[in-house]
Amino acid sequence: MAAKKYPELKVKRKKKKISGDASRVITRSNIPSNTQRITKIIGRIADLPDTAAEDLLTQIMLDFSERHKDIGRVFENHLNEVRDYVPLDAVLSETKMALIGAYFTMEYSIESTALFNPSIVLHPDQSDLEKGSLRFIMSLRAIGEGHISSIVFRSGILCRDNTFIFDPVSDYVEKADIHLDQVYDRHLFHLKLNEMDACDEVTTHLLGQLPAKFTYYELKEKIEALRSKTVFPQQRQNRTFETIFWLANSNYEVNFRPDHRISERVIFPVSKNEIKGIEDARFVQFFDNNGEVTYYATYTAYNGFAILPQLIETKDFVKFKVITLNGKAVKNKGMALFPRKIGERYAMLSRQDGENNHIMFSDNIHFWQESQIIQEPKYPWEFIQIGNCGSPLEADEGWIVLTHGVGPMRQYCIGAMLLDLENPAKVIARLEEPLLAPLEEEREGYVPNVVYTCGAIFHNSDLVIPYGMSDINSGIATVAVKDLLNHMRAVV
Repeated sequence: MAAKKYPELKVKRKKKKISGDASRVITRSNIPSNTQRITKIIGRIADLPDTAAEDLLTQIMLDFSERHKDIGRVFENHLNEVRDYVPLDAVLSETKMALIGAYFTMEYSIESTALFNPSIVLHPDQSDLEKGSLRFIMSLRAIGEGHISSIVFRSGILCRDNTFIFDPVSDYVEKADIHLDQVYDRHLFHLKLNEMDACDEVTTHLLGQLPAKFTYYELKEKIEALRSKTVFPQQRQNRTFETIFWLANSNYEVNFRPDHRISERVIFPVSKNEIKGIEDARFVQFFDNNGEVTYYATYTAYNGFAILPQLIETKDFVKFKVITLNGKAVKNKGMALFPRKIGERYAMLSRQDGENNHIMFSDNIHFWQESQIIQEPKYPWEFIQIGNCGSPLEADEGWIVLTHGVGPMRQYCIGAMLLDLENPAKVIARLEEPLLAPLEEEREGYVPNVVYTCGAIFHNSDLVIPYGMSDINSGIATVAVKDLLNHMRAVV
């Protein structure tokens, strides 16, 4: 690729900003860890005069029923979480049972702190569009109280002239119905525990009592049996049980209601390994060899102390399967799947060492054993570290990969490189200067001096890049693909 100088690369930033809305709230259970407090709260509710209880529930419904589509169902679900603490001899009215559910419920504003690090893919439905337009789905990282991250969605139409027309955002938000994996493979379960350095005599004993294919409830039953009749030191057993449940709870399915808008869906942390957040999902529209389309997303699960790379799988953005990634190469943040296989193998970009861009290949999308460095920091704006900014995009000239670089004062910029189509471990060219660097008005936020994206798309000869601004809100930029390629410097 020619190294001749071109005029400054022209990147257009859209005026549209995507910001969080504190009024978008979900419901969560609000159950004290101290079980005595649970019993006391239920006792106080039970002692209320019937008239007072009825007046109180009436006011609660008046205040909250229009903020959620089915607040009664929410109260019932949270009542069921504490039902074992209701005295067996207690005779409680339906009103007081609903009140118990209400007292153990809280609202959580999912976007109150930030809405950033978007990725964008084509919507599964591309029907009834004007020529030159496309329908998209955008995922974003939302942060609320306690810095808990979740995944939210927006949808809309990208017109022929790259104008964004977003669909109306619903006033309602809902968590999905959760279904833990019905069946676990004992061999794979053991392999993952080994990778987590969690294998000991307790796991050997426990897994030895389970069939080759076991259910979550069979696992729980064996753990409770071992807990009630201790075989190993209790502290060691409890530590191992916690790790096993951590792994088991990391594999689940979430199902939303198909008749609700996509903006109403939020993938909120479910398992203990992600209790502090689901970070930086990189969605990609993946085409299998037979033409079948599946949407995948890699994300980082965070529990406040450790991270665990996870994979999301969906066909329709209604049902999502969440699966733990496995293998020696599954570590650190920022994994991004290629949108098709390369030579019959899956390919993924990664950053195992937290500093360089890696690539890895696998016959199985869930297992990744080896990686190799394909790009190291070279220019001053990326001296601290580099990584990918989403899945590669296939062009005639090669795979276009948006990258991020961290430079002085921990400033994050977005760059780009070009990989060989058939051998993506080979870097053909890269930008010497950032494609996007924080402008003055983009520098202030939760984490200052950052621009970052989790995925872009091609549209009418342009690269369309939604990007986060200083971990507070998001914007959109476009650049002509031809100009971008022309500004890359060939790698010798």
